[in-house]
Amino acid sequence: MRRVEIATHRNQRILFICGSMNQTAQMHKISIALEGMLTDVEIAFTPYYATGLLEMLRKWGLLDFTILGALSSNRVMEYCRANGLILDDHGRQGPYDLVLTCADLIMPHNIRHSPIILVQEGMTDPEGWAYHLVRWMPLLPRWIASTAMMGLSGRYTRFCVASEAYKELFIRKGAPARKLMVTGIPNFDDCAKHLYNEFMYRDYFLVCTSDLRETFIPENRKKFIHRAVELAAGRPILFKLHPNENWPRAKREIERYAPGSKVFTSENTDDMIANCSGFLTHYSSTVFVALALGKEVHCDLNIEDLKALLPVQNRSAAQNIANVCLDVLRNQEDGVASTLTYSSARHPVEWARAYYRARVRAVSE
Repeated sequence: MRRVEIATHRNQRILFICGSMNQTAQMHKISIALEGMLTDVEIAFTPYYATGLLEMLRKWGLLDFTILGALSSNRVMEYCRANGLILDDHGRQGPYDLVLTCADLIMPHNIRHSPIILVQEGMTDPEGWAYHLVRWMPLLPRWIASTAMMGLSGRYTRFCVASEAYKELFIRKGAPARKLMVTGIPNFDDCAKHLYNEFMYRDYFLVCTSDLRETFIPENRKKFIHRAVELAAGRPILFKLHPNENWPRAKREIERYAPGSKVFTSENTDDMIANCSGFLTHYSSTVFVALALGKEVHCDLNIEDLKALLPVQNRSAAQNIANVCLDVLRNQEDGVASTLTYSSARHPVEWARAYYRARVRAVSE
C-alpha cells in the first residue's frame, strides 16, 4: 500500500483513547493500519479519562467499576507496554491533530478543539428507563444511560459504525446523519477466523456472565445459572466470567447452582464461542460472534433484531476507519468546524456552548 504524506511542516499527532480491553484492541488495530498509510505520524494511547468532577471521583476510587477506574486503566497501560505502544495518560502531551475515542458519553475538555473520530465498540445498551430519563431531562449527563446514548453528543467529526442497521438506529435516536460512516468495527469484522483456534474443548454450552451487579444493576444470578442448566440439556457447561465482576463470588454461585461446570476467566471468549454448540448471556457484544457463526443463541434481547444489527463481515474495518482518519487529516479545518454542529440529542447547555464557540471562531477569522 502506498504511504501518504499530509501537506504539513511537522508530524501528524494522533491520540487513541482506549477503554475496555475490547476497545483497546480495536484502537490498536486502527493505529497499525494508520501507521501503514502515513509517512510522518506520532501515535499515542491513553486509558479512558475524564476531566472536572468525574476526574475527582475517579481519583477517590468511586468509579472503579467503570472503564474510568484504576483496574481498567492499569489493564490498558499493561497492554500498551506489552505491545510497545507510546502512552500519554490523559492526553497531557497534546494538543493532537486527531483524536480517536471509543465513547462519547464523556468528552474531556482537552480534546474538544481537535477533530474527533468516534468508533463504535460493539453492542449498545437497550433503551431502558435511564435512556428515556436523560432524553426527557436533557440536563442530566449522558453517561447515566451508558452506551444507550452512544453517538448522541454530536461532538465528533466522524462516527464509524458497525452496520447500516446501526447507522439507522443512531440516526433515529438523533445522531447527525452526515457524520456517520459504515466502516465495520475491527474486533467483529471477521468472526469466522475464530473457528481456527487452539481452545481445548468442543460441543459444550457456553455461558458468558456480566458485571451488572458491579454497575448497580439488579441481576438474579441464581435464576440465570438455573436457566443455563436447563438450556444446556445435558451438555457440558462452561462459564466465562466477565473481567469486571467479583470472580470469587461468581465461582461460589456456579459451584452451588451448577456443580461440575468449568469456569474460565482469561481465555479468549471469541474462541470459546466458536467451539460451543449453544450460547447464553444477558446482553453483550459477544452475541455478535455467536450469531455470525450460526450458533444457538439465548439472550435478553430480540435475536432477529440483533441479526439485523450484525456488524458487516468485511475483514477490513480497521483499514476503513484509517481511511476516514486520513480524510479528516487532509481536511482538518473542515473537521474541526464540524465538531461544532448540532445534534438533536444534545443538551440545551451544549447547544448554547457550541453556538458561542462558533460565533467566537467566526469573529476571530
